[in-house]
Amino acid sequence: MTKSKPSVRPACANFSSGPCAKRPGWSLDTLKDAALGRSHRSKLGKAKLADTIERTRKVLGIPADYRIGIVPASDTGAYEMAMWSLLGARGADLLTWESFGAGWVADAVKQLKLKNTRTFEAPYGQLPDLKAVDFDNDVVFTWNGTTSGVRVPNGDWIPSDRKGLTICDATSAAFAMRLPWDKLDVVTWSWQKVLGGEGQHGMLVLSPRAVERLTTYTPPWPMPKIFRLTQGGKLIEGVFKGETINTPSMLAVEDALDGLIWAEKIGGLDALVARSEKNLAAIEAWAAKTPWVGFLAADKAIRSCTSVCLVIQDPDVAKLDAEAKAAFSKKMVALLEAEKVAFDIDAYRDAPPGLRIWAGATVETADLEALFGWLDWAFATVKAG
Repeated sequence: MTKSKPSVRPACANFSSGPCAKRPGWSLDTLKDAALGRSHRSKLGKAKLADTIERTRKVLGIPADYRIGIVPASDTGAYEMAMWSLLGARGADLLTWESFGAGWVADAVKQLKLKNTRTFEAPYGQLPDLKAVDFDNDVVFTWNGTTSGVRVPNGDWIPSDRKGLTICDATSAAFAMRLPWDKLDVVTWSWQKVLGGEGQHGMLVLSPRAVERLTTYTPPWPMPKIFRLTQGGKLIEGVFKGETINTPSMLAVEDALDGLIWAEKIGGLDALVARSEKNLAAIEAWAAKTPWVGFLAADKAIRSCTSVCLVIQDPDVAKLDAEAKAAFSKKMVALLEAEKVAFDIDAYRDAPPGLRIWAGATVETADLEALFGWLDWAFATVKAG
């Protein structure tokens, strides 16, 4: 274990799980062509928004008959829009294994007050029984649990002949994991995750089945203007052509475009997935030879390659109560931030105590490898008191 300070520092110390690290080589100069001071409804503004949508389709391989929209309020806005607009037509199976999934369950049950629901819950680090899901119902779930470091292993558990809609929060999965579009009817994410864009805006993808639901079903509750996707029983097509519901930040749009262009240059989705999986493999290799640390997701098959959640399994720390464990990890985080070698890597506030390290595609493996010695040093320093 490293007890003295390592000599090598990460070139980029940004390991936050959102907003995430900017892509390698990013600078403010990349935003010089932003349509600042121009209307998003101008020819230039609409062209940039439409370009963002089409590059997104290309990089992610989204089918041509799926609609892609840019919507307000990050992934939260996109997912709430989907829930408020689509749920209630049939029963709903609600899956949760971390804090954001729990939030969607609470909204469905307590805010929308859906009557015919079933909740499938698992503790942090695990998945609920996916085989028990009834796809005659709509299914509400996250692809990757950002606060637990747990992802669904694939889409094999979702049948192609389902009657209900699959409504997937993929905010820390899109651009780092392969999403089976034929198994997904609604997919949402936000720009500030895998491609390291700026926050504020969400992405909403709808399958033809989801569009059919929108145009044939009217929810019983009042629909806020910011959530409305139909008018007079017809889809508001402009949302999916760059005519956003409210005014977008053209600076954020330019940043999103920059991330997409970078993704295209390095090899598209294959390269993005490979970078993230390589980062996870580096963390796993370090953890395998480091007795004091382990994964919150013990099962490798469901372990996230973006939001990697670690627990301190040193016997002296493991026997502490939750408050003391949290205090221990926070001391480590404070030391690392003071040394400017890792920022924002404490576990999420609702998650078990530990560390959370973002390993998405914009993170360089070399920076993670430089970080490991500092993690060992911080652990040894805090334990020594």
